[in-house]
Amino acid sequence: MKFRLINSLTESQTHDLHQLYQQEWWSKGRSLQEVTTVLAHSDLVFGLCDPTTERLLAFTRLLTDRVFKAILFDVIVHQDHRGEGLGTELMQQVLNHPVVQQVQHVELYCLPERFRLYRSLGFTEELGTLRLMRRSRSA
Repeated sequence: MKFRLINSLTESQTHDLHQLYQQEWWSKGRSLQEVTTVLAHSDLVFGLCDPTTERLLAFTRLLTDRVFKAILFDVIVHQDHRGEGLGTELMQQVLNHPVVQQVQHVELYCLPERFRLYRSLGFTEELGTLRLMRRSRSA
């Protein structure tokens, strides 16, 4: 499949992203305003779009201090295009970005069924006794 790499989203692609989020258990319910705010405050965004229609097919965003840490969020591929290598291509674009190449640790959250993909890109879940901790805002 042909695609075009983008590092910012048009208004139409922002709507595409909002729709992608509505298809996933981990992002369902995000409002369009929340998506717009998240995009405005992410350090880097990466998208793959159809070069003819400009429709967003895959997306991720990154927060980084540009030295020690970078964390990827929202790695997502349109369900009609899964299995076509877009996730791998998207991740390679991220990892080859000059800012990301300077960072000591690139991190992400993922479910066990995605370990194989991320391991093939050099990620590991073997972090010794390190564990994720979370504090949630009260409802």
